[in-house]
Amino acid sequence: MSMFDVSERGAKYQADLLEFMDSHIYPAEAVYAQQMRESGDPHFHPPILEELKAEARRRGLWNLFHPHPEWGPGLTNLEYAPLAEIMGRSPALAPEACNCNAPDTGNMEVFTLFGTDEHKEKYLGPLLDGTIRSAFAMTEPAVASSDATNIEMSMARDGDEYVLNGRKWFTSNGLHANCKVLIVMGKTDPTAPTHRQQSMLVVPIDAPGVSVLRNLPVFGYQDREGHAEIDFRDVRVPIEDVLKGEGEGFAISQARLGPGRIHHAMRAIGMAERALELMCTRALSRVTFGRPVADRSNIQDWIAEARIEIEMARLLTLKAAHLMDTVGNKQARIEIAAIKVAAPNVALKIVDRAIQVFGGAGVTDDVPLAAFWAHLRTLRLADGPDEVHKMSIARQELRKYRDKGEGK
Repeated sequence: MSMFDVSERGAKYQADLLEFMDSHIYPAEAVYAQQMRESGDPHFHPPILEELKAEARRRGLWNLFHPHPEWGPGLTNLEYAPLAEIMGRSPALAPEACNCNAPDTGNMEVFTLFGTDEHKEKYLGPLLDGTIRSAFAMTEPAVASSDATNIEMSMARDGDEYVLNGRKWFTSNGLHANCKVLIVMGKTDPTAPTHRQQSMLVVPIDAPGVSVLRNLPVFGYQDREGHAEIDFRDVRVPIEDVLKGEGEGFAISQARLGPGRIHHAMRAIGMAERALELMCTRALSRVTFGRPVADRSNIQDWIAEARIEIEMARLLTLKAAHLMDTVGNKQARIEIAAIKVAAPNVALKIVDRAIQVFGGAGVTDDVPLAAFWAHLRTLRLADGPDEVHKMSIARQELRKYRDKGEGK
């Protein structure tokens, strides 16, 4: 952190958020678990969340992610990144409590940048108020969606409407009790140039022809917000509900993903920090063969490596945030791709070792490590798998040398 200036307001938000975590979020975790268990519904919206949202709002810890002063505090990526890390320490509660949870953050930015006045009134306002939730429908079960040009959903123009036909899955937030609207990506013109075929449309989740078929578990977990498989059959959407314009789907996705990857990476680092904290506490309190586990050289190696790798991942992510703020997303594209690979992998390794130190308890719900592991392993696929980001980085590195060769 010393390499980057921490603004006075950024430091204050960090201090206020850390206090909120200690006084409200961590104590609420057991209450949340009990309310979810007693409801018998994996997609239940527990009352404790609304209490936390009200408290966060009262403290001014609301919409912290939003870079536009009209809608939020107007923090830079570098100012917000440490806040995302802090919230990542309790990923099931803190982000939503502060109205900073994915995919709503990205959707709110899309509505801000590309939505009509009607979209802003009907959806952006309630999303910013935390009274509704939203989902982003892009991934499809029938094609390799890691290559977004494969997307097949048809968005056929018919007079003043588009008619949608196709199936999406892993539509996160799609089973949230308060989900009201989808941003859907599909093909409006299959004959256009490759990156001009896709558009994004705003679709109410209760529109005729939209059917939420099922929730998709991740490693056996039925996440509360859900990862929905959704069928679209002759869904009619007014042409006014196309975002930015026909053929602008890829451009919107690029605007959406840069900040989102900072958020994902820093939340992953928050999970890694909490896992390291749990690992150290457990290693000091457990005795095997007459000595504390913390005395074992391999455990000390794990702890040292965890600290080293967390610091490296954090610095890389902060560099990406700094570049986005100072020279723009395009100039930061290598770093943005790199953090999406590095942070989840680093965090996953640390969580796995923390589970090992906990033994049997580590794979239960008595501690958050198993849930962290499932979330982080899934994150290596979300917003593009590791391999796509590595391919992008390699191409950009190779281009430097191809250009040199051509100049000789």
